[in-house]
Amino acid sequence: MALAFDEFGRPFIIIREQEQKSRLRGLEAQKSNISAGKAVARILRTSLGPKGMDKMLQSPDGDVTITNDGATILEQMDVDNQIAKLMVELSRSQDYEIGDGTTGVVVLAGGLLEQAEKLLERGIHPIRVAEGYETASRIAVEHLERISHKFEFDTTNIEPLVRTCMTTLSSKIVNRCKRTLAEIAVKAVMAVADLERKDVNLDLIKIEGKVGGKLEDTELIYGILVDKDMSHPQMPKRIVDANIAILTCPFEPPKPKTKHKVDIDTVEKFQTLRHQEQKYFDDMVQKCKDVGATLVICQWGFDDEANHLLMHRNLPAVRWVGGVELELIAIATGGRIVPRFQELTPEKLGKAGVVREKSFGTTKDRMLYIEQCANSRAVTIFIRGGNKMMIEETKRSIHDALCVARNLIRNNSIVYGGGSAEISCSVAVESTADRYPGVEQYAIRAFADALDAVPMALAENSGLQPIETLSAVKAQQIKENDPCCGIDCNDVGTNNMREQDVFETLIGKQQQILLATQVVKMILKIDDVISSAEY
Repeated sequence: MALAFDEFGRPFIIIREQEQKSRLRGLEAQKSNISAGKAVARILRTSLGPKGMDKMLQSPDGDVTITNDGATILEQMDVDNQIAKLMVELSRSQDYEIGDGTTGVVVLAGGLLEQAEKLLERGIHPIRVAEGYETASRIAVEHLERISHKFEFDTTNIEPLVRTCMTTLSSKIVNRCKRTLAEIAVKAVMAVADLERKDVNLDLIKIEGKVGGKLEDTELIYGILVDKDMSHPQMPKRIVDANIAILTCPFEPPKPKTKHKVDIDTVEKFQTLRHQEQKYFDDMVQKCKDVGATLVICQWGFDDEANHLLMHRNLPAVRWVGGVELELIAIATGGRIVPRFQELTPEKLGKAGVVREKSFGTTKDRMLYIEQCANSRAVTIFIRGGNKMMIEETKRSIHDALCVARNLIRNNSIVYGGGSAEISCSVAVESTADRYPGVEQYAIRAFADALDAVPMALAENSGLQPIETLSAVKAQQIKENDPCCGIDCNDVGTNNMREQDVFETLIGKQQQILLATQVVKMILKIDDVISSAEY
């Protein structure tokens, strides 16, 4: 790195420890950044589409994750390069905003970077490339709006929603049960959706998993499922028309806040203390009985004496229930969470039609079902599967399906999948490029070529000839003027995605194009990389 000199010819240092820092400038920096972004896109490229491969990731503490969800793969990968971290954040923001399309957005960004590299080599200025991309992304988003279709659904006709969720699930490991899981996801969303406000609170949908059984045993419970059992083995296992007291105070004598010491020097004093403690427990249990509670759910534990008393007084109880579960139980049963026994009143009790304990397999595993609640706006999806990895991947797949259903309730426009939307946008952008004078038209054409990266990857992953297949579909789209033609990944025999029922949400697709363009613009504008010395 060149030294700077003052007016007397004395050298001085601009950057501290500059000889230990590495620096890349100009075209070299851009190429290095582009190759880092392309490397990340290349990893995810093989995971795209219904025939996409899965990745196996091992964390530092030995946990193994098997998934083909783009956001999860990049989240678990220990990425060191700063530009690669941008790609990870790109995928994460798509996941937070839309919940689906996390792989596609990275593949598209990789395609844009690849095309930008060619333009830079031809001497086009990065800012002109970035501006061209911005213009092209606007054209593509408007074109998507034009080719989208609205479909109507209501509480009685949920078939369109189910079909769109099936498209999402078809690229996951759970695709053999996609119909069942899509129906479960849509019913869960419809149960908690506010259709007038077009809003869905996904926090009201609890996803619980248990190893054992098979994927087909996955069920939707209109109520809450808690991974706990009754505190005493002799308590009743089924309670009908339960009045539930939801407590966050422990079943034990109050402890003074100050430090204290009790001297007991006679048997009488010990007996008095014991009776006093017993009276405390008695009063607590009696208080619950007096307000009419038939089941107590407590956030804390209680000792054996309290447990014994509850059992004797015929008051079933559940202990050590987490705070989030308590909130969901309170929402579902219409009860209030009570912090002190003095505040317990009949109005604060939750109501449930049936509370039952169910055991699984030959193990001692038991779970508590709280069903037929007063307010059925909190539901649980209970997943079964052969092993822990399968259940975790199913949870991620169901989450994607729930997000798609939520997006459709917010905005019921769809575009057709299988790469058909990208090909149609590519054709539209290509035809518009000639209207722009100047260097930007090269960038706009490059954007059109980059859009082909997604259908190309789909064809490649499905074992088809990528270039041949893409050319045929593109020609068919232009000839028939039909934006529904896509890549026939499942070898059904037709390219028409409408007939194959392959749908994607419009807002998901638009978000993909906008996010990918934003990140690529940011990467292209970096022309100097100063990295500190290795420690």
